[in-house]
Amino acid sequence: MPTVGLVLAVIFFLAGLAGTILPVLPGAPLILAGMAVYGLFAGFENLTICFFLGQTAAVGLTFLVDYLANAWGVSRYGGSRTAIWGGALGLLAGLFFGPAGIILGPFLGAFAGEFFASRRYRHAVRVGIGSLLGFLGGTLIKLGIETAMITWFFLTVF
Repeated sequence: MPTVGLVLAVIFFLAGLAGTILPVLPGAPLILAGMAVYGLFAGFENLTICFFLGQTAAVGLTFLVDYLANAWGVSRYGGSRTAIWGGALGLLAGLFFGPAGIILGPFLGAFAGEFFASRRYRHAVRVGIGSLLGFLGGTLIKLGIETAMITWFFLTVF
């Protein structure tokens, strides 16, 4: 029975990693869900409450990385606090518009925030690009966190 759970967990892991690269699916939460599915099939053998608390903290860290990477990209390219907030709001709003919204939302939010704050179009475009670069860097960091989550799972199970 744990073999079926393991196969399902791996499917969840792959979907989660794909969701991080192509933001259609919630990456880290799917990975955590795969661990829970395996636990249900295996009777939570070796998967302690501390394990799940640590994994849940890692999921929370991926959400924090989304915000911080956007803020870093915006500020690195000279963006104001308004642009940082615009990028964060754009990220949230983009969730409702699928993959394109998740990628373009932070750009448009940072652009709008900076244009509102400075009234300089070129500078606002530059800050929006910084937001995109922050998004890409954040995606790489999230992939690292998720890889560590999956590695921890396999080290715990085997």
